[in-house]
Amino acid sequence: MGANTSSRSDASLLGNDEVNFDHFQILRAIGKGSFGKVCIVQKRDNGILYAMKYVSRSACELRGALGGVIKEVELLSSLEHPFLVNLWFSFQDEEDLFMVCDLLTGGDLRYHLQNRVEFSEQSVALLVCELGSALEYLQTQRVVHRDIKPDNILLDDAGHAHLTDFNIATRLQKDALACSMSGTKPYMAPEVFLCALDEVAGYSYPVDWWSLGVVAYEMRANTRPFVVHSNTPLAEIKNILNTPVHYPRYWTSNFVDLLQKLLSPYPGARISTQQELHQTPLLRNIDFQQVLDKKTKPIFKPPEDHLNCDPCLELEEMIVETRPLHKKKKRLAKQRSAQRDSDPETALVKEFIVYNRYKELKRKAMEQKENDWQRELEFAMANSIVNSLAPIQEKPNPSIVQAADGAASSSTGAKGAACKDSESIEFIDRTPSPQTTTTVPDPALNPQKGGCTTSDKATSPQ
Repeated sequence: MGANTSSRSDASLLGNDEVNFDHFQILRAIGKGSFGKVCIVQKRDNGILYAMKYVSRSACELRGALGGVIKEVELLSSLEHPFLVNLWFSFQDEEDLFMVCDLLTGGDLRYHLQNRVEFSEQSVALLVCELGSALEYLQTQRVVHRDIKPDNILLDDAGHAHLTDFNIATRLQKDALACSMSGTKPYMAPEVFLCALDEVAGYSYPVDWWSLGVVAYEMRANTRPFVVHSNTPLAEIKNILNTPVHYPRYWTSNFVDLLQKLLSPYPGARISTQQELHQTPLLRNIDFQQVLDKKTKPIFKPPEDHLNCDPCLELEEMIVETRPLHKKKKRLAKQRSAQRDSDPETALVKEFIVYNRYKELKRKAMEQKENDWQRELEFAMANSIVNSLAPIQEKPNPSIVQAADGAASSSTGAKGAACKDSESIEFIDRTPSPQTTTTVPDPALNPQKGGCTTSDKATSPQ
């Protein structure tokens, strides 16, 4: 991805100072939109290159597009994916709103199509996999892009595709539908037009997969599958999109099968998940994890000997632009000097988010540490409770054990001796027998020496 990737880190940007225009050096213009421009900038403190998109606040307010820019920054600040153009900073001044993003030096897909680059079926298939991965991620975030077209697909220096420009994207509520007619007509799905004609209630994520199908067809054929223009009436577009698509005979059946499933006029029958992509014969053997990790090498690699953009953009910025970016610092200093008594903060758009991805990454890392500490504490406390509930088993004193053993052995010996004595002692029952007189017999008269008669013996109590 050229100079930047969304996984990098820079400790110098983790401070408390807010990033602003003065932190960047303007290098050259590389892109232009309806009321916004893009230039290459370099961060002064670390030398990292970025793409800076800036839009005129007055032009946005004049065209009623300020809300779209605010919403775009809000969306981008919550997204991050290998095949998106990720936002790193956003800020504003009295003139412009700024978004600093990944720099992709391979140019946009429209530039290469205009230069008659021939994309093979394998090249198109890889781009469909990469952008399909991005669309799958957006769906998990409930985001519909609504403007997928070659102009909004940027290539990095290796040829990997990235989706940009979320100006008309929307985040859906759970189980809700979008209903506004937003997008670029030649790439809009049939259900968007049917919604505008009040024939359906709304549309959802499959509209982006239709647009991806149109882009895939255009990459291979260098022409779009349907002849639709910005001024084509809606009723006519409805009929055009229901006509069969012409596929050249030299295209393989597996490639045609993929396009047919992307360009199905019925959203329910259209490919709209990565799993469905994987089930097509053309992509069945693709390792999507390798694709996500950018380990699958693109066949087409953009030229490196020149910038892949219109060279006239730089001349236009230097000569035609009435408020060139490289003169902004002096211009604003002069304005602020003239308005010394007024607060410059009052001229800013309050709803515009000031964003710093490095600070956000630091915050998330601290949150993760705190969560880990909390889990460790809860685990330790749980173990402590379990141990306190277990029976206490103290280790006995050896001297006490020996004394107890001696006492036990003595007791055992005494009991043994007593048992032996009890076995040899004859118990005498002196209760008078009912058959004898109450006179106590004289032992001396007993003819048997030293004992009683056999009938007087009693059994030992057991």
